[in-house]
Parts: sequence; structure tokens; C-alpha cells
Amino acid sequence: MDVSQYLEIFLDETNEHLQNLNTQILSLEQEPDNMDTINEIFRAAHSLKGMAGTMGYKRMQNLTHDMENVFSEVRNGNITVKASMIDVLFQCLDALEEYTTNIRENADEGTNDNEPLIKELNIILNGESDEGDDGEEDSAEAVVEETSAAADNGDKKWLEIKLGESEQKVLKEAAKQGKGVYGLTVKVQEACILKAARAFLVFKAIEETSEIIMSNPSAQDIEDEKFELDFSLVIISDASLEQVLTAAKSVSEIEDVIGDEYDYNHVSATVHEAVKEEPAKAEQQTKPAEVSAPAAAPAPATTAVAKAQNKGKKKAEEKKAPANKPVVNRTVRVDIEKLDTLMNLVSELIIAKNSLVSASAASGTSSAAVNEQIEYLESTTTSLHESVMKVRMVPIESTVSKFPRMVRDLQKTLGKKMELYMSGEETELDRTVVDEIGDPLMHLLRNSADHGLESAEIRKERGKPEVGSIFLEAYQDGNNVVIEVRDDGNGIDTEAVRNKAIEKGIITPEQAENMSEKDSVDLLFHAGFSTAKVVSDVSGRGVGLDVVKSKIEALSGEVEVKTKLGEGSSWIIRLPLTLAIIQALMVDIGNEKYAISLGSIQTIEDISPDDVKLVEAKEVIQIRDIVIPLIRLNRILDIESKKDPNENLVVVVVKKGDKMAGLVVDELIGQQEIVIKSLGKYINKCKIISGATVLGDGEVALILDANTLI
Repeated sequence: MDVSQYLEIFLDETNEHLQNLNTQILSLEQEPDNMDTINEIFRAAHSLKGMAGTMGYKRMQNLTHDMENVFSEVRNGNITVKASMIDVLFQCLDALEEYTTNIRENADEGTNDNEPLIKELNIILNGESDEGDDGEEDSAEAVVEETSAAADNGDKKWLEIKLGESEQKVLKEAAKQGKGVYGLTVKVQEACILKAARAFLVFKAIEETSEIIMSNPSAQDIEDEKFELDFSLVIISDASLEQVLTAAKSVSEIEDVIGDEYDYNHVSATVHEAVKEEPAKAEQQTKPAEVSAPAAAPAPATTAVAKAQNKGKKKAEEKKAPANKPVVNRTVRVDIEKLDTLMNLVSELIIAKNSLVSASAASGTSSAAVNEQIEYLESTTTSLHESVMKVRMVPIESTVSKFPRMVRDLQKTLGKKMELYMSGEETELDRTVVDEIGDPLMHLLRNSADHGLESAEIRKERGKPEVGSIFLEAYQDGNNVVIEVRDDGNGIDTEAVRNKAIEKGIITPEQAENMSEKDSVDLLFHAGFSTAKVVSDVSGRGVGLDVVKSKIEALSGEVEVKTKLGEGSSWIIRLPLTLAIIQALMVDIGNEKYAISLGSIQTIEDISPDDVKLVEAKEVIQIRDIVIPLIRLNRILDIESKKDPNENLVVVVVKKGDKMAGLVVDELIGQQEIVIKSLGKYINKCKIISGATVLGDGEVALILDANTLI
């Protein structure tokens, strides 16, 4: 067993604890006397310390140990929570995140001891608590007394280990050779996270001077973490019992190690007596049919028959009432690459299903039985696809939960009063999308805080509340997930944007005069463009919104901006719910087949050529009092239409937000479940094509991105 195998688990759980600490410390800042929050912070810091110690990251362990000490005193009422303490704790979390980043990149925590932070924590301890050290010593003494008492009370679980004849011979031979034969019971702390890793380190420490003969539970069960808070060993050692105990106790997160010389003669005799006594009692108290029950008595080789009986009763009760057993290990961590492989296999299965449907239709010999099986296969593949997608879907909460802390820091840095309101954190997205969406959202929030919100004085002059509001909302819209970042700030001054663009040489004055408001706003996404007068740590370098646009487009999404000067701005991100398999409408344009996602389609209309009107030299139609622009796909795709110009037009009406457009196609083929395949880096410049799919007959059809056409 290698500790490195726990690295990914350690990193994942460390990130979870760090995020929890960020959230809880923010809550503590608002409610300094909330004991539930204080206890939660203490537990999280304690767990982090133990995990870091287990993995051998001493610097990380030292820092979290001092944080734990601070909260131990807060919990005991010796230290009061102050704003200065909160600032120091957040700096500690930043340092721990730096350690985690280094470990992820290099498998090493780095060389930064963060001595200034540790000094600050000690100042908090020494300056506000004179009894901190003494209290810690007292508690340590109490633990020693407690464990000693437990040992005196006969807490020697190694006596429960059942030794075979061969093991007993080995022990007797070792004793004859003058070696020490010891029994040990190792107790792990209740808050320990990686119990198996702890046990491994104990095994490693003991095996330097000793040989482990048997363990309870078995070594495999210990490795699989199938034990509670203790395990027992029978060992042979050249070292003294004190040396063995010291070595085992040196592992962090070990509560205590109890040991004694192993009296194998006594245990053997006790087992023998238990085997004899139990049948005798059974003959007196039970019917012949029940005589077989004592056969289970020797299984846990306890020193008292009563213990064996009680254990047997407990096991019987557990068997009778399995529903009362606690449910453990309800979740598993799976490498995302394995899920990608599974998704690809599901995709290939769907392609094979489509091929089977096409082959059956082309042969013209399909029977009712064949059609029934095809329908069953289609139902199964759809359910399989949905199940795989559910496995891949995770709530965006894991990404957005770090933003309240960021807004708090921005408030202090910028000297503005602001509040972040979040909703829809439970909205789910594909795991790959959630991992990539963090940076764009961070840039949008920083942009709203720095450029959007005014200072408290200006807001007061304009009749607004002194505290600015930033909203982060997520919700599902058809086959898309919409994430909206908006503020009640100044909005975007499009004239100032155009002037800045002219100054930087991005556009000419003539171009600026003919630009619409949307075109002016789009200038903000230009690489290196910024309206900030001064470059700061927050903004001014012109890379924020450029990153937003490129990241979102790489995820097959889009960014829309709505703004009103003096009232605020809204940044709307639309992302596909899934990037692998979609329901699509297949259409003919000329001699080629194309797919349009059903999630974008509002309706399909049959329009007479006479109903097509011209508005500002552009074709439009009117449907239910709504004027909709027409887009002739054959012209955009440079394909010769096979449709007679005098025939009615087949119009697929698509929608994006509150905008609509009518896509003119030659013919409708029908609805089909398709697998999206990437076009690769050679055709990534074509925005109206989002990918391709393989049809049942082997033909390749391109997938149209309706969002870019509107």
C-alpha cells in the first residue's frame, strides 16, 4: 500500500474542507457568537490537520494546527471573534490553498513556512488567552489518564484474535528465542478521515522493528477501511514493548496504543474452556435441535464466555433486522476520464441503433417483431444515455460557493459597499463545463464590482442604496443552462467605450458613428481592451472579458449583454446542457442533410411566398402578431436550393432568449437522437456549425448552431 494512492482523495477532500472553512468563516463574521459555526470550523481545521499529517505535509499540518488551537480557545470562551482575526484566518486559508496547488502540481507542498501567519495566530492565542497552553496540557493529561484507565479496565481487544495452531507454534518458538511477543490495540481518533492511511503508517512504523503475525480485522479489511475506530495486532519483536508503543503512537491522529505481553497459553486455555463449557450449558438449557449453536462460540476468542454469548446475540439481532444497519459508502469517486469513455461507448451504441433502424427501413422486410425490438433498443439506449448524463451532471454550487468570499475581499480592496445575492446553485451542468465556468464567472463578478457599481457617495447622490447589489442567478432554459450576472450599478457608457476604442486604434471614427449599441458593447470583449483609467490588482489589463468570451465559446456557449446607463448591466451566459448527445430535427438543404437542436426550435411553419415582406431590405414574416426575420440557410451555407421558389416555404422558427428567427429549409426529415462529434481544430472558425454527427446510413451531417444565426 502506497500513500501516493490517496493523493487525489486527499486533494479533493482538502478542497471541500477549504471551501467549507471559507463559507463558515464568512458566516462567523456575521454571527461571531454562533457556536454551531465555531464548532464546524474547529472540526474542519482538525480534519485538515490530520489529513495533512497523514500525507506527510508538515508545513500544512503546522498551520492548520495553530488554526485549530485558536478555535479551541474560541470554543472555550477564552477568545472573542474580532474583525482582525477573521482577516488573519482568511489569509491562512489562502496559504492552505497555495499549499494545495503546489501539491497538485508537484506532489510537494513547497518551502513556504508561512511564519508571519503562524506568528499572527500565536499573537491571537497569547494576547487574548493566558490559559491556552495550560489548558492544552491539562487536556493532554486527561487523555492520558482516560486511556490508562481504559487499559486498566481490560480494554485488550487483541485477546479476541483467534490464532490457529501454526500461529501459536510461531509465537512459542519466538518466546523460546527470547523475542518479545506482544498484543496491541490501536485506537484512531474519531475525527480521522483517512483511517486506512493511518493504519498503513502504523503498520510501517511497527514493521521496522517487529513482525506482525495477525491482525483483527484482517489486513485486507484494514486496507479497505472496513473497521471502526480501532484495530488489534499480535506481533513478534526484537524491541521492547515501550519502543513498539512509542513507534505506533508517533503516527498523528492516533488517539492511543494499548499493549502488553501476549499470554498465548492463557488465551489458548480460555478458548479451549469456552468450547467445552458452551455445549454443556446448551444441553441443560436447550433442545437437541439447538445444540449446534455453541459451535459459533470459539469464533471471537474472548476471555469470557459471556462476551461470546453477547456478541452472538448481537450478530443474530443484526441478521434479523438488517434495516437498522447504518448505510455507508453511498458515494464513490470516479475519474472523469472513465466517464468520458463510458459516454463515448453510449454514443457509439446510439449510432449503431440508428444504423439498425436505417438498415431495417432500407431492406423493406421489417416485421412487427423486428420493429418491437428496435423500439425496445431505442428505449434502452435513451435510458442509458440519461443515466450516464446524470452521473456526469454536478450542481454549479461547487463553483459559485467561493464567490461570496471573493466579493468580501473586493469590498475591502475597492472601498465599496456591496452585497452578493445568489440563486439557482442547485442547477446542474456537465462536470467538464462546471470545471471551466469558474474563471468566466469570476471575471464577470470582478467587472461588476469594479466597473459596474458606483461608490457609496455617488449612489447616495443618485438616490440609490449605499450598498450595491450583485446578482448571480442560474436556471435551466430548455436544453440550455443560463447563468446571469447583473448589478444595479452605472451600466455601460457605450459612447465612452467607442471613444476608448478609437483612442486604441481598434476602430475608426467613421466606424464608430455607424455602430449600434450592441456592436459598441461587443468592443469590451476585444483582447487587451479596457476602459479602466488605472491598472490595478482588480482590473485594467484588458484580459477579463476576453477570457470570458473565449472560454464560453469553447464550451459551445455564448455571452449576451444587456445594459442601461445609470441603472445597471446584465451579462447572460448560455451553455448547452450536454455536450455529447442531443435530440435534433434533421432537415434537407439542397442535397445535404443538417441537424438543428430541438432545444432551440419553437415551431415549424408553412409560409406562402406572398407572406414574406421586406423591412429595411431584410426579409421578415409575421406570425401571431410577431415580426420574425427570415434567414435563408441555402444562401448562408452557399448551397443551391432544390426547392421551387413558388412553393410554400418550410420555416423552422428558433429562439434565443427573447429573440427569434425563421430558418428556411428545403425539407424536413424528422426527429432523431444524434451524437455530437467535434470538427477538430481545422474548422473551428465556422461559428454557425457546432459539430457533426454520423447518421444511421454512415453519412455525415453537420449540426447548425441556431444561437449564432439569430
